[in-house]
Amino acid sequence: MKNKIISWIKGQVKNAKAKGIVLGLSGGIDSAVVAALSQRAVGKNNVLVLFMPCNSSPQDLKDAKLVAKKLKLKAELVDLSGVYNNFLKILPSAPGLAKSNLKPRLRMATLYYFANKLNYLVCGTGNKSELMVGYFTKYGDGGVDILPIADLLKRQVRALAKELNIPESVITKPPTAGLWQGQTDEGEMGITYNDLDDILDRICCKKKQKVSSAKLDKVMRMLVKSEHKRKGADICRI
Repeated sequence: MKNKIISWIKGQVKNAKAKGIVLGLSGGIDSAVVAALSQRAVGKNNVLVLFMPCNSSPQDLKDAKLVAKKLKLKAELVDLSGVYNNFLKILPSAPGLAKSNLKPRLRMATLYYFANKLNYLVCGTGNKSELMVGYFTKYGDGGVDILPIADLLKRQVRALAKELNIPESVITKPPTAGLWQGQTDEGEMGITYNDLDDILDRICCKKKQKVSSAKLDKVMRMLVKSEHKRKGADICRI
């Protein structure tokens, strides 16, 4: 699995005639795994990781720096807190999700700034569990060039993280998109990754489900509701 992904990343960069990879390092397990795979694919001198706090937890930045140091990667700190706060001042008031989704969209714009500057590919960090149910921001963390771990369930990402010697503190911390204080992935989705992975795996393999009908129905609704996120904009054909 590891070697196949590394080879795939290397091929994607070569085919795009790019010089390297840029990605956002959040302090979470997914971005840490992708950073480690990218480092092995194109070399530490051809990977740039960005720390992009946006009114974020100081611990997330600390964990991200820990990973970058361990992998000996080039890093840039771009604090988007001020930009975000000022942006909200000129926008009309809106519910929390509208405001929270600005954060990953500002990060996407920042990543592409560096990608254009350096002729790098923007490497996404989404996994299969999240992408299948639409747990990502359209044109935010979903706005990338390549997705190396998009065919891995969260449990597979955890296993790969151990193989890649990602710091244990990063592997075991509760997954969070850092959209607001105290936010966690499982809390926002309303389901644990263990249950979600099992349901999705059984759907893909066409196996009989073992969870309650309520949990299965919830995931099926998420799959249908998020379909628009996984395809490009519809075109009016003439």
